[in-house]
Amino acid sequence: MDMGLIGLGRMGSNMVQRLMAGGHRCVVHDVNPKSIAELEAKGAVGAKTLEDFVKKLTKPRVIWLMVPAGVVDATLEKVGGLLDADDILIDGGNSYYHDDIRRAKALKERKIHYVDVGTSGGVWGLQRGYCMMIGGEVDIVKHIDPILATLAPGVTSAPRTPGQEKQPVGTAENGYLHCGPHGAGHFVKMVHNGIEYGIMAAYAEGFNILKHADAGKDKQQVDAETTPLSNKEFYQYDLNLPEVAEVWRRGSVIGSWLLDLTAIALAKDPSMDKFAGHVSDSGEGRWTITAAIDESVPAPVLSAALYERFSSRGEAEFADRLLSAMRFEFGGHLEKGG
Repeated sequence: MDMGLIGLGRMGSNMVQRLMAGGHRCVVHDVNPKSIAELEAKGAVGAKTLEDFVKKLTKPRVIWLMVPAGVVDATLEKVGGLLDADDILIDGGNSYYHDDIRRAKALKERKIHYVDVGTSGGVWGLQRGYCMMIGGEVDIVKHIDPILATLAPGVTSAPRTPGQEKQPVGTAENGYLHCGPHGAGHFVKMVHNGIEYGIMAAYAEGFNILKHADAGKDKQQVDAETTPLSNKEFYQYDLNLPEVAEVWRRGSVIGSWLLDLTAIALAKDPSMDKFAGHVSDSGEGRWTITAAIDESVPAPVLSAALYERFSSRGEAEFADRLLSAMRFEFGGHLEKGG
């Protein structure tokens, strides 16, 4: 199938390579000419301008955007002005689903179709494939099915769910799902990322408890500002965290791909000295909590995971200082060094 992709970062570039390996013709564009040249060398059709990019695609054009959420509207405006009726624009990034509904309505007035695809797979997608959650018109989603099927991991990427063995293999078991109308794909991906925040925080907190399992060996100060550690004999363990990660990967109920990646990270750098611990959030966690509030659905784990990311970036510093100030005012308590 003939398709174009704009945005040749790590995911975009890998998606193009996977599509070409599956027999698709890919026209590519990026603001970085070097990224275009690298894929041209691998068989893609490069285009240095959007005008040239659009001209090189057959009609009805299928154009996939893999650009940051903050520049999707500007990119759609530029590309949309060059398209014809029945062309298809796909946003495969992490856009807010509210924006999808607005964009689909605006493009419909110009008879251009819009599809939102929440895409998970990261930098490993070239080998593993991409899990995709899709929103849009039924017939348009069917039209782009060859692209989705090529990008997806396939049914063999996971054991079939017990009871499903005798059922026909649907797209969900292949790793992609038409979730509903415009916005539904990014809505499901939004919650997916909210869950990801919670799982990552649980692993991080758990390994941190394991790391400090030798707390009983430390000499503690004895003063009014320090809670004494009773039963020091309970905390005398020097645990090998990379090895713990490895054993949990095999047969454990908490095994997962995120744990696999955690094991890789710990094997490379057991003390995490290469990282400062400033954890970013790209929006999906916030939007998930907003949806939970609108729906009156409790989400304490996901909320706490998001707030911990704020704290990691120093956003709790003023509150912590104020806590110290209040303790000093009511009891003359002095701060201790970290």
